[in-house]
Amino acid sequence: MTSVAVVTGASSGIGAATVRRLAAEGFHVLAAARRTDRLADLVEEVETSGGSATAVSCDVTSDESVARLAAAAAAAPGPVTLLVNNAGGARGLDPVETGAVGDWQWMYDVNVLGTLRVTQALLPALVSSGAGTIVVVSSTAGFTVYEGGGGYAAAKHAQTAVAGTLRLELCGRPVRVVEIDPGMVRTEEFSLVRFDGDADRADAVYAGVSEPLVADDVADCVAWCATRPQHVNVDRLVVRPLAQAAQHKVHRVG
Repeated sequence: MTSVAVVTGASSGIGAATVRRLAAEGFHVLAAARRTDRLADLVEEVETSGGSATAVSCDVTSDESVARLAAAAAAAPGPVTLLVNNAGGARGLDPVETGAVGDWQWMYDVNVLGTLRVTQALLPALVSSGAGTIVVVSSTAGFTVYEGGGGYAAAKHAQTAVAGTLRLELCGRPVRVVEIDPGMVRTEEFSLVRFDGDADRADAVYAGVSEPLVADDVADCVAWCATRPQHVNVDRLVVRPLAQAAQHKVHRVG
């Protein structure tokens, strides 16, 4: 029987790359996101490549929308064995002193409460599968703070706390909890969203870094963790580009 994976934030970046990779690994993937036009194109691409996927409209900040995702998972062609909590993002790079409360609230709702909502909704299916895995895509900001990153770091620290607590609470039940913490990843949208569409500010983040990580690199990490033997739990996987030795130590050329 085909195993089913659910990926949130699947319409672009790491989420879309993860859908492609998990489909190539043999999962039927429920690709969940708000932008259904992008999801339709992604599913067509996956199926053209011989994979299997279904688009599911989902806003992780809405209880009703997440309930519909759970219903779609219940109707999927196999047991739900993998949940990838990928939906998230950053807004702004303001100091705490002047940070916009609305930006902080959005980051907490999407990164933290989104993970909570989806995990609660799908946990019964993951447990009943007998071999479930929850992957939380957090960030190196989940354990290291930096100037201007207070809101994002606070949300990612909280998301990390959720993953660690969940692992403790599920001990003895057949569900693994994996946290993946990427460093500098260049995707088409992350920095654009952070800087409200300012392409120059978004590009400056990666200026002089010849090879930042890309979405496929993180998708590869997700797939590797998810396909280990079920008794192997990768608690935390930290992945950075070679040019980034730490949050504040990045080699730039030019």
